[in-house]
Amino acid sequence: MKVSTRGDYASRALLSLALHGSDAGPTTVRDIAERTGLPQPYLEQILLALKGAGLVRSKRGVGGGYVLAREPHDITLAAIIRAVDGPITLGDFGEPHTDGACDHDGQCVLLAVWQNVGQQMRHLLEGFTLAQIASMAEGKADWPAIDS
Repeated sequence: MKVSTRGDYASRALLSLALHGSDAGPTTVRDIAERTGLPQPYLEQILLALKGAGLVRSKRGVGGGYVLAREPHDITLAAIIRAVDGPITLGDFGEPHTDGACDHDGQCVLLAVWQNVGQQMRHLLEGFTLAQIASMAEGKADWPAIDS
């Protein structure tokens, strides 16, 4: 799986809100764009999708902007990715043992493998919350290990 640009940008935007959550009031799209280096017009579209998914709330007018709709420890990377990209899957290959899926050499076992890998991806992304990532970004927690 490759995390889309939308998924990355959405994660970065929400992390910025989590890191600056103690600041007074909502954060403007412009401020989020400046903090994260993201293009403001694209960020506006992403924030609308995040709002639709219930991850952020917005306030209009003077002093308006965006705030997290839930506590950072209640927002996972999986929820963010789903909000902007839809279900987290490895691909749309079908289900093993349905609609003739096993008519070709090894196809059913590969379908089962792809489903397993997709489940593991979802599990990994569910394991990271904005609160954990914010702690890492602030140097209060260790970063995830990177295997080479």
